[in-house]
Amino acid sequence: MTQTLPIDMNDPAMIAALVAAGVVLLIVILLVVVLARAGRSARMAEQLAQQIGGLGQAVQILGQGQEQLTGGLRSVSDSQATGQAQIVQAMEVRLAEVQRQMQDRLHENAMRSARSLAELQERMNESLQGSTVKTTQSLTQLQERLATIDKAQENITRLSGDVLSLQDILSNKQTRGAFGEIQLTDIVSKALPSDAFTLQATLSNGKRADCLIHLPNPPGPIVIDSKFPLEAYEALRRAETQWEKGEAARAMRVAVRAHIRAISAKYIIEGETADGALMFLPSEAVYAELHANYPEVVREGFEARVWIVSPTTCMATLNTMRAILKDARMREQAGAIRKTLRQLHRDVELVVERVDKLGTHFNQARADLEGVGVAAERAGKRAARLDNFDFEELAPEPDEAPVVPLPKKS
Repeated sequence: MTQTLPIDMNDPAMIAALVAAGVVLLIVILLVVVLARAGRSARMAEQLAQQIGGLGQAVQILGQGQEQLTGGLRSVSDSQATGQAQIVQAMEVRLAEVQRQMQDRLHENAMRSARSLAELQERMNESLQGSTVKTTQSLTQLQERLATIDKAQENITRLSGDVLSLQDILSNKQTRGAFGEIQLTDIVSKALPSDAFTLQATLSNGKRADCLIHLPNPPGPIVIDSKFPLEAYEALRRAETQWEKGEAARAMRVAVRAHIRAISAKYIIEGETADGALMFLPSEAVYAELHANYPEVVREGFEARVWIVSPTTCMATLNTMRAILKDARMREQAGAIRKTLRQLHRDVELVVERVDKLGTHFNQARADLEGVGVAAERAGKRAARLDNFDFEELAPEPDEAPVVPLPKKS
């Protein structure tokens, strides 16, 4: 199959071939003109023959150039074909490389997606496991709270029973008195030292007080007696009509005044107890009611030298008594404290004297150490001279200090 060579007008070889063809055509035209003028002289014919011979040679040269041009064009065509084949081969290699890279990327994306799915599944499993643990903990806490609620319910039930028992206790005068005594004992034992009070103390008149506080003179031992006018207070709380309220108030005044007179007559003994006593009310509500609505009864207690206290005010009063006891005991121990201070002053003087003696010993030891240092320095110089084979007699230096003799061990 014949291959058509492309004609490139910008190629120099093609231009040269076209120019040669034009020259040949011009020569042919000249030959035609020359032949038409055959009648010219032989000289011109010979010149013309020479020119034709030269033209033939030129045409032959042009033919050789055309053959070379044809070979060059064929080489260019072969080079172009080879280049196209190389380009196609390079493109195929590049396409294969791109395809391989795409496959690698697809594989990497698939692996990454698989890892992401695995991580997501693992996180979901952890979340589910954490949710399960939290649910279990919540259920456990719920069970604990339910158990706490059950215990609280049991405590409420028990407290209800205790309230009923307390009502039973308060409904009886003897048990109510014991309740007030127990509360008074607890408050006094927390506020004062054990040797500062006596429970159920018997006085010289044979009367037994709930508590006797051993205060110094003045004011002297003071009695605290527990009283609880509960019936009158409950009647006052239950009263609805004006007449019932008036009767309950009268009963309240009568009960409190009876307790005040009894304490004043039994527990205030001249020369034995303080010039007064305390009436302990174990209920803050009764105390508040008494001071709010019955101030005349409280004033009557002051006149009878009986001071009414509640658990709170009793604790404050006992703290004041503790300060008084502490001050009295410190006054009792004042002589011993002064004697101890004198002994301490003498001990300090002895310490000062011994410190002075110790300072003297330290000064003597420092002087001895300085002498030992001088002697050691002099011995070092002599040893250096001996090391240098300087056996000349070593005269004592004028500023040499005498050797300090070491004390002999006994």
